[in-house]
Formats: sequence, C-alpha cells, structure tokens
Amino acid sequence: MSVERILWEEDATGLAGLVRKGELSAIELTDAAIARAEATRPEINATAEPLYESARTRAKSIDRSLPLAGVPFAIKDLGIAIKGVPSHGGSRIPAWVPDFNSVMTERYLAAGLIPIVTSTSPEHGLRLMTESKAFGITRNPWNTGHTTGGSSGGSAALVAAGVVPVAHASDGGGSIRVPSACSGLVGLKTSRGRIPLSPLVSESWYGMVVDHAVTRSVRDCALLLDLTHGPDTLAPYAALPPKGTFAAAAARDPGKLRLAVYRKSPLGLPISAETLRALDIAVALAREGGHSVEDIELPFIGRDFFADFCTTVASAVAGSLRSEALRVGRSVTGDIERATRVLGRLGEMVSAGETYAGLQRLHAASRQLIEETARYDAVLMPVIAHPPLACGAMDPKSADELIENLLDKLHLTSLLKIKPLFGQLMDKSLWFTHWPAIHNVSGQPSIALPVHVTDAGLPLGIQAAGRPGDEETLLSLAAQMEKISGWLKRRAPLMVPSSGRDPHI
Repeated sequence: MSVERILWEEDATGLAGLVRKGELSAIELTDAAIARAEATRPEINATAEPLYESARTRAKSIDRSLPLAGVPFAIKDLGIAIKGVPSHGGSRIPAWVPDFNSVMTERYLAAGLIPIVTSTSPEHGLRLMTESKAFGITRNPWNTGHTTGGSSGGSAALVAAGVVPVAHASDGGGSIRVPSACSGLVGLKTSRGRIPLSPLVSESWYGMVVDHAVTRSVRDCALLLDLTHGPDTLAPYAALPPKGTFAAAAARDPGKLRLAVYRKSPLGLPISAETLRALDIAVALAREGGHSVEDIELPFIGRDFFADFCTTVASAVAGSLRSEALRVGRSVTGDIERATRVLGRLGEMVSAGETYAGLQRLHAASRQLIEETARYDAVLMPVIAHPPLACGAMDPKSADELIENLLDKLHLTSLLKIKPLFGQLMDKSLWFTHWPAIHNVSGQPSIALPVHVTDAGLPLGIQAAGRPGDEETLLSLAAQMEKISGWLKRRAPLMVPSSGRDPHI
C-alpha cells in the first residue's frame, strides 16, 4: 500500500504505531503529507503558511518512542504562537511573527507531532465559514462547492482531505464543532481551563475561547488531550482534573447513561429536516448503546442570551483591534473586512458597564443551565441547522448588504441600538449555527459527532454536551457510538489515493 494511502486511511494513533515499529519512517509520512497538501491545495485552499522545510528537518531526527512520533499535523493560524512563523489570523493586517512558542505548541512538539502547515481561518475567527479577503474560500473535501464551516475550517479541510489525521483547532462560538459537523470529523470543545492559552494570552473572549483539535477518531481526540491538557503557571485557572486518562475513558464501556436531547432552536429560527434526522440518528445510536434518552426544554436560553453573547464578543473584537493598531503603529480600519469593522464599532459603542452586566446575565444563565442539566450525563443537540452551506452563502446580499454598507460607510453603528435591527443582524449571523455558543458561555465540554451523511453526500454532525470538567464521559460515549455507527471508515471522496503497492513499503 502506498504511503499516501496509509496516511489517508489511518488515524494518528495508527500512524504513530507504524513509525514506532519501524514499518514507516517519519520522513516518508512527512513527504507524503506535504505532497498531498500541495496536490489538494488548489481544491480546498486550507493552507495559510507552509512549514515544509522545518517539517522535513524535524522528521529526520524525531524520537520514534514519542507517543505521536512522526504524525503530520496542522496548526490553526489563529490564537497560538509558533516561533518564527507568521501569524495572520485570517486578516490583511500585517502579520505578527512571534519569537516564542505557545505552551500548546511546545506540548505538540513534545508529543512527536510534525507541523507541516498552518491552516486557514476567517478574519479573527469571527465567521462560522472559513472565507476571508486575505486567503479566499476554504472548501469542503466532501464537495468543494460547500463550506467546511469555521473558524477552524482550514484544519477540518486538511483532516477530511487526508492530508493530516489530526489538526489543532480552537472554539469561541462553535469553531471546533461546526467544522467537524460539516466535515465528518470528531471535534471536542474542551472545558474552560482544560488547555492553557499562555503565554500568548491568559484567556480570550472572557474565557469563552478554548483550544483542542479536529480528528478522524475518538481515540485520537482522547490521546491528544492526554498529551496537551493541564495547568500552566501563567494560566489564571484550570479545569477540574480528570479521574484517569482520557485515552482510558475512550477505551472503556460507558455503562448505562442518562441522556437528554434538546431539539428546539434557542433563537426560534428554522431547523432543516436533515439536521433533525441527524439528531434522530444520534438518539437511536445512544439507545442502541443501552442509554436512556429524554427530551428536554431550555427556556432560559433564548434570544436575550445570544444578544448578550454577541455584544460581549463585539467588545472583545474592539479591544483586539485596538491591540493590533498599537502593534503595527497605525489604524487597522482599512485592513479589516467590513463585517469586522462594524462589529468592532459596535464593541466600542457598548459601554464597560453594559458589557459587565451582559456577562453577569450570561453567567447567571450558565449556572441555571448547569444546574438544570446536572442529572444528565450528556445532552444531545444540533450543531448546525442545515447541511454544510454552499460557499459564499452567508455573504450579505441585496438589502442585507445595503444595511451593512450603510452601517460601515456612514458610521451608523448606533442604529444597532434599535433592538429589531440588532436582532435581524444577529439572525443573519447565526441562522446556520444556533447552539454552539451556549457551551462557550457556560464553559462546559461538548463533542461534535459525525453521525450522518445526507443523500447529497454532505456530512452533518451533532453534539453531546457534558458536565463541567467531564470530558471523560463524553469520550466514552462518543467511542461507543463510533463503534456502533461505523463512521470511522467514512472518507471524503476528494482525490482518493491509489491502494497500489509502494515499492518502498
């Protein structure tokens, strides 16, 4: 079997096992991943910065005993420092080149991973489709006319295309789970404080942003979390420690769990029949695994909750743009995209007192959510309200574009104080993804599960949210559902490698 075919078929755990046994070398894997990255690049456009030479250098001297030795890897071009590698954040603002590594980068390297690229992101991670003026459109390997979601869409595209088996991702409002749901992958949004963001930042978006990965398999998700979680002296807080290893949790039977399912839109917006079908499939898989599942309501999570989330994020964006202007020594207003400008101006308009009050309301709703759902081991709910959208589908058009232009060019952001207009724009931003931000606010873990592929051949995943600090139950449940469903064998149809014999294997 060719090295490219092995790369395309195996997960990270399997590839590392081959390297450890000497059946495959790290440089062979790295060269195959680089070749596939270049071959698929025109189709999916998921690379921000190639790291090919440093990857080859590292592969030639890797310690084969490391747990993920020689496994090709991608790191998202947002919110993480890689020494000497330009960081764009999906923006046309001049790149920042760090002179240090983030703690996460150091932990990835210590695990034996070989970063071959940084992956694309929308500007500042603000869209749930990976499309930017700086890098263009990132496309879905299952159908290149459709999105991989965002903001970790580049990482998801690379994993789904078989370039790498696992990739770094981050999630401030669904940015791990949405790309996973769109790309047929497993994506765990970790508990707040599980993985440190230091020393780049202490926290991001008031603690709503977390880092982890998009993966092919549940066991990879668990193993990578074992290798990267844990407190850092510069991090302000840490999640509750696990009872054992996450890999052990993924390997064991979950027992009989009490699960809930939430089928409504907290925004009162339409949900496609395909999304509800995916949720029904997940419920059926859970019941086949021996678990009870009951329907619940979440009446305290509604439009006011999401309005507070949006204005809070806007304030964070405003602060980030101030920091960027200070870094480059000038205004960045002309560098950023129209939607980012409007959001930043909204953030400047919201007072510190309003931001604090909004955060307190979000925290109060989170406490109620955690208390009301504590009797359940996990709550199933959608991630995306529709199958993966066509590329460009969330761009404002006609009247929406006119409104956004007026808000931008005439500096009419104050009109967003008008509640119906604000609600209209909120709906235009969130009509594809009604649910993910709930758990960014509450800090709970939530895992996207690739339970369904539509008749049109597009993946459509759902999520299971757990108690704070309890990724172990989610991973055990996810691994059982993976085994029952057989989703691990699914692959995107893009440029399927030949299974022919490689003379070097």
